[in-house]
Amino acid sequence: MAKKITDLTAQQKKMVGVSATVQFALAGLALADIWRRPAAEVRGSRALWSAACAVNFIGPLSYFIFGRRK
Repeated sequence: MAKKITDLTAQQKKMVGVSATVQFALAGLALADIWRRPAAEVRGSRALWSAACAVNFIGPLSYFIFGRRK
């Protein structure tokens, strides 16, 4: 059974907050890069990469590793 936020210790709440902040920052940076970068410099569809950014950590990191042409 999943824990409620009220069941977490102060340290666990802090880690959830830090993880959420990192996730949103990565997604925001990836989305900004996807739409500012010329289409010729993005491998694949911008729409698919944008959707992939919704996948926690994996989507934005995958874009930065595999989705950009140098």
